[in-house]
Amino acid sequence: MLAASPLLLICWLAGYALLCAIQPFATCRTCRGIGFATHTDRKGRPKRGKRCRRCRGHGKHVRTGRRLLTTARDTHHTGTR
Repeated sequence: MLAASPLLLICWLAGYALLCAIQPFATCRTCRGIGFATHTDRKGRPKRGKRCRRCRGHGKHVRTGRRLLTTARDTHHTGTR
């Protein structure tokens, strides 16, 4: 069990890195990809709400892993000039 845990962690990290390389944008969890919040009026009908602050109304946001990969790449590029 102790030897399998690091292997499982390495496999998960490799899979996440591959996902970030292939699909850098993810659906926003706050608005569920719509780009705005939905509310209901007094009669119970759906009504468009404010623009989502997390994705700025686009419905997608950059994954954390992709952001880290881009920052590391830019830092390496700046340091090796």
